[in-house]
Amino acid sequence: MPALIYIHGFLSSPLSHKAQQVGEFLGKSHPNITYHCPMLSAYPDEVQNSLEQLVESLLPGSVYLMGSSMGGFWATYLAEKYDLPAVLINPAVKPTSLMPKYIGLLLKNYHTEDTYTLGSRDIETLAKIEAHTPQRLNNYWLLSQTGDETLDYQQGVDYYRGCRQTIEEGGDHGFERFERFIPAALEFCETYDQELSTNKTL
Repeated sequence: MPALIYIHGFLSSPLSHKAQQVGEFLGKSHPNITYHCPMLSAYPDEVQNSLEQLVESLLPGSVYLMGSSMGGFWATYLAEKYDLPAVLINPAVKPTSLMPKYIGLLLKNYHTEDTYTLGSRDIETLAKIEAHTPQRLNNYWLLSQTGDETLDYQQGVDYYRGCRQTIEEGGDHGFERFERFIPAALEFCETYDQELSTNKTL
């Protein structure tokens, strides 16, 4: 059975609006696809381990990725490592340029009571992953809005150059009216998966 993993952003959770929208869409329109939206901590090494374990538990079945903000960063990492299709929504491209300002601060999840305190080792973990640029250009669909108040959308345009891109004027970091793209995003993942399976049999 195919599986879709939605990866939420930094200090977010499965309760985020887009995560809920994706889960509801799959439940109504594609009950044959299992939905996974793991609760992720703010610590990069924990996120990396939990996501790798989840993907490996679902392989060799079909696995699709969607990631928002910091979740887009992690979706890219998984897409490269496991050759998976990924839809990226206003993704973080250079988290090491943003994360140092959080070192030593008490951080609280937006939806839960969980708290975290990042250290320099966490930035080093991110830097090792960030150093690698996308090589599997056909694996990605970038969805960005120029009105993103948190991240510079142009960084994503440049970083994912050569990949499928949809750039909308205006909007915000949450990606206004994201639900419009959910059916097409799923189709993108399914089409990639079908083409990959066909190539393997040739």
